[in-house]
Amino acid sequence: MLEGSSPVALSFTPETVLLSLLLAFVLGQVLAWVYYFTHSGLSYSRSFVQSLILITVVIAMVMAVIQTSFITAVGLMGALAIIRFRNIIKDTRDIAFIFCSLVVGMACGSQRYAVAILGTIILSLIIIYLHVASFGTHQPHNGFLRFTFTGHIEPGSGILTILERFCGRFTLISAQDSGFGTSEVEYAYQVMIRNTANNQEMLSALQDVEGLENISLTMQERLLEV
Repeated sequence: MLEGSSPVALSFTPETVLLSLLLAFVLGQVLAWVYYFTHSGLSYSRSFVQSLILITVVIAMVMAVIQTSFITAVGLMGALAIIRFRNIIKDTRDIAFIFCSLVVGMACGSQRYAVAILGTIILSLIIIYLHVASFGTHQPHNGFLRFTFTGHIEPGSGILTILERFCGRFTLISAQDSGFGTSEVEYAYQVMIRNTANNQEMLSALQDVEGLENISLTMQERLLEV
């Protein structure tokens, strides 16, 4: 049964339809679990994970419906054209998972069980590899550092020494007086941090500098994920 049959001789009996739906449910769960364990962004959605399973099963059912009647397929296409999906998907990785669910559901619904199983296994292994290897991670990391300092930063200042120790490159974006009759200046730097694991150590070193307050570090990669 895993080898399936030719497209011309497909048999849509209750047993084969049930097998297709059950297989789609199992493989949909595999994709959902892989998504759950490899998700590293900030916009996790429980409903999206459940939707991966539902999409796989629904597409398998659709394939079973449209392959038995051409007229039904045309009618179903017209009905689906009326539906408008307004949910915005911000992560392109989520779109890839939706496409995987669609393809696996199509393979199950058309009784290409071997393709569905092997495709799910290979896709899962590729996704796990990309997650474990942190493939595509860009080094060094971009960030924005803001703080207020009493007075102006002179060459050779301790602040610049700390930035040179933790950052491969840093650029002064703005230096603006607070405007409240004090000598405090608001500084904004764009920094290229060598190792983000040392962010807390860098912030602690900056906090020890006398006259330096209101430190804020925003990593660009995390900001884009939001």
